[in-house]
Amino acid sequence: MALSRIETGHCNVELQPSPIEPSWIIEGNPEARSSQLSSSACGTAKTLIWSCTEGKFNWYYDVDETIMILEGSIVLESEGMSQRRYGVGDVIFFRRGARAKWHVEGYVKKIAFLRVATPLGFAFAIRALNKLKRMFLITRHAPLIVTWILLMQ
Repeated sequence: MALSRIETGHCNVELQPSPIEPSWIIEGNPEARSSQLSSSACGTAKTLIWSCTEGKFNWYYDVDETIMILEGSIVLESEGMSQRRYGVGDVIFFRRGARAKWHVEGYVKKIAFLRVATPLGFAFAIRALNKLKRMFLITRHAPLIVTWILLMQ
């Protein structure tokens, strides 16, 4: 089944229970809910909406994650970073391997963009291929190169 080239979603979707790992909870009874909005064909990138009620918990990131807070606020702590409050409109990037202590103050809702990091060797090869594509696109042979590249995808 072919995936649509463009997918749309909305932040006001119905969220399903998405429990926080019980051993990560420090204080309170935070209840998390989420809904996936989109996914790349290969499954290495996803967009989701996530919300959580008041509480304190640790979070361990096994993928790169960029978030933007849509509602509410959090206080975030992490090694090498002083405690700080984030609210509506704030954007935070967590690299794979990051650890953070979240304190949800009442309620928070975020949109999250998750991406599995490409191994360094593959990342170098992809960057090199992209550079070659850009170089060849400015030549008169561009239509042939573009056709070849599209066939290889």
